[in-house]
Amino acid sequence: MSKGVIKKVAGPLVIAEGMRNANMFDVVRVSSQRLIGEIIEMHGDEASIQVYEETSGLGPGEPVESTGNPLCVELGPGLIGSIFDGIQRPLNEIMERTGNNLERGIEVPSLNRDRKWNFEPTAYVGLEVSTGDILGTTMESPIVIHKVLVPNGVSGIISKIFNGEFTVEETIAVIKTENGEEVPVSMLQKWPVRIGRPFKEKLAPQMPLITGQRVIDTLFPIAKGGVATVPGPFGSGKTVVQHQLAKWAEADIVVYIGCGERGNEMTDVLNEFPELIDPKTGYSIMERTVLIANTSDMPVAAREASIYVGISIAEYYRDMGYSVALMADSTSRWAEALREMSGRLEEMPGEEGYPAYLGSRLAQFYERAGRVISLGSNHREGALSVIGAVSPPGGDISEPVSQATLRIVKVFWGLDANLAYRRHFPAINWLTSYSLYADKMGNWFNSEVNENWTSLRLKIVKLLHDESELEEIVKLVGMDALSSEDRLKLEAARSIREDYLHQDAFHEVDTYTTLEKQFRMMELVLYFYDASLAALKKGASIDALVKVPVREQIGRFKYEKEENLQEVYGAIKHQIMEQAEQLVGREDA
Repeated sequence: MSKGVIKKVAGPLVIAEGMRNANMFDVVRVSSQRLIGEIIEMHGDEASIQVYEETSGLGPGEPVESTGNPLCVELGPGLIGSIFDGIQRPLNEIMERTGNNLERGIEVPSLNRDRKWNFEPTAYVGLEVSTGDILGTTMESPIVIHKVLVPNGVSGIISKIFNGEFTVEETIAVIKTENGEEVPVSMLQKWPVRIGRPFKEKLAPQMPLITGQRVIDTLFPIAKGGVATVPGPFGSGKTVVQHQLAKWAEADIVVYIGCGERGNEMTDVLNEFPELIDPKTGYSIMERTVLIANTSDMPVAAREASIYVGISIAEYYRDMGYSVALMADSTSRWAEALREMSGRLEEMPGEEGYPAYLGSRLAQFYERAGRVISLGSNHREGALSVIGAVSPPGGDISEPVSQATLRIVKVFWGLDANLAYRRHFPAINWLTSYSLYADKMGNWFNSEVNENWTSLRLKIVKLLHDESELEEIVKLVGMDALSSEDRLKLEAARSIREDYLHQDAFHEVDTYTTLEKQFRMMELVLYFYDASLAALKKGASIDALVKVPVREQIGRFKYEKEENLQEVYGAIKHQIMEQAEQLVGREDA
């Protein structure tokens, strides 16, 4: 264990001398207050330490002590439903001990050491096991079965395994290795946060992560195990989009990281999530959620650690065979923390003052996503999907964090302040956004939902792009310059925007749309367009067509409950044909 003294303090950066025996990324305790920090640079016997707590009052000469271990996350039952800060300190337990203000230097274990969990073994004495094999299970929450895995680097034959109630530190099994050593195994594991957890095989992204948000599932789908980014200016709805995905995405486990966000936004999450009922299970959504709250007024260095802590927890549940969705809100605040620490280290700045290694650090984070076959003898498939918000200053996505992120991710949901100001939510711009998974996912949608899914999607995309071009003409020479067919295109595109892409997050029915309902809605909008186009060619008036009463029913179809879909869908389709034919008859007369 290396011990030294403080030489210099510069905000969250502390320089300590006499640390020759310490290593990079060692966790250290700084001063007599035992503030937690991490070594990020070594020069001879001098160590540069980023301190994860407030450093006011520190001065030269105070002691620094290395623990000899890197920053690790504690993994085991008790994570689900918990609220941690950026370095995995349990905020609820700290509040019970110290009140509402976070005291410096407080040492509270991440996982409760007193709570007992009912461990039920699935392995048996004499069974040969290796890293990643399941030893047994415990019910972590009413809906999450926690699978206790053989720790990394351990393999051999089970010599003892117990059944009953244990704390996370008590031995639940003993594994005899090849060299005869008996290794006790508990439900608690530790993992260094900056290293990705190993797996057997990474799989190609072949199925979508269903979110229930129409603009995402239909136009810009994300694969299960994929990566997406949500950049947008202040007030465009980044956090609302991430909340919707956390609530409704088809994931078994949600890890939500509030990285440098405003305190009131994190308060909304903390208040909303326990009250939200998961439609699939009937329990609170917190029964499958881990929250990491690192608000903008917390020490800046802890932001840098928070996304690594979050993704390590997410990988742990992925290894159990779960589908995990991780929300990082926002990576811009994380990059700002990198920039501040880099400046204090006097490193050569890159573009806009960000460190030169910004792109590689972002890639290291996003590359930990994926759909994988976990280690172990039984075939377990897990997925980790990562959705990162980016907050570019002034909404300018040409800035370094946005550009570095776009080089890595496959899905770009570009938020538009103009759409948000027009109360169009989700404010995802359909002209600038893209998904590189869309073509691959097309086969899945065609086989699992309807064989016409891809063709309808392409028609909708074409109508939206045609609308953009026609609007330029209208701005130049006015609506009268357009043909009747082009005017009908504009009306169909308006219907797509207002009746299909616009979605009310606060409406009990419209907040989530099944794929079957999304397909029916697409069909109705395009059926109206095709029927009107046929009527137009037979002499119907464009002015009469855009005012047909059935259009209101098409718009209200999104509020229909699932049990009424087929009946209402058939009725509306019949009315579209009937009213279009009546207009043809009227014009002929």
